[in-house]
Amino acid sequence: MPAKPASLRPRKRFGQNFLTDHGVIEAIAAAIHPSETDHLVEIGPGRGALTEALAPSGCRLDVVELDRDLVPGLLAAFSIYPGFKLHQADALQVDYHALAAPGEQLRVVGNLPYNISTPLIFHLLGQRECILDMHFMLQLEVVERLAAAPGSKDWGRLGIMAQYHCEVEQLFEVPPEAFFPPPKVRSAIVRLVPRASSPWPACDEQRLRAVVQAAFAQRRKTLRNNLKGLIDMHALEAIGIDPGSRAETLELAQFIDLTNAIHG
Repeated sequence: MPAKPASLRPRKRFGQNFLTDHGVIEAIAAAIHPSETDHLVEIGPGRGALTEALAPSGCRLDVVELDRDLVPGLLAAFSIYPGFKLHQADALQVDYHALAAPGEQLRVVGNLPYNISTPLIFHLLGQRECILDMHFMLQLEVVERLAAAPGSKDWGRLGIMAQYHCEVEQLFEVPPEAFFPPPKVRSAIVRLVPRASSPWPACDEQRLRAVVQAAFAQRRKTLRNNLKGLIDMHALEAIGIDPGSRAETLELAQFIDLTNAIHG
């Protein structure tokens, strides 16, 4: 067993909350279930708590850590593993295609800082062709929005666009006391599996994003109000959507139909 990285104080500017609960670490590792044929990319390994549970599988493991003060401890602890490689970099700037061998798909994991979680997920979705799956620790509220169902208060732009690209599953919650220092919010683990092929090939992603944004512009108002000027109400009824309904009641497939109706 390698020595653990030296203890360092979490740094607020990096949004660091180090995972310390061994039961939670084991549960995350079990959900990921790495094997020696996998190529994992861990974002924000911190002091290496989850890294320590993943590396012994024999997988190829790239870790991306922004805080240079954590780099020496991570190298000291995990360089004994042949498949381990550390990148001192901003995860939002990484070209993940460059990490994958030709024809290879990455498995991405991480305890994501809350302040960059949403932009980072969409940065990764922009490179989803090289990603097999993703397992992330996120703020519970974000996970509930990602995995939301139509008709719920959490159903909105984040969940619609994530589910357009991926199968999304909320796995389990993680209490604040599992971290040092304890965050002021609850966390949860989410699994995102990019779709191998889109069930909606006729739908343009950027147009869908714009339509969803318009539909949710004023959440309490009806589609008749929010989509005024974008689509005729008779055309809305023709695709089976009630103009008097609210955006949160529409299923993903209905947003696809709506986008195709607006843009032909």
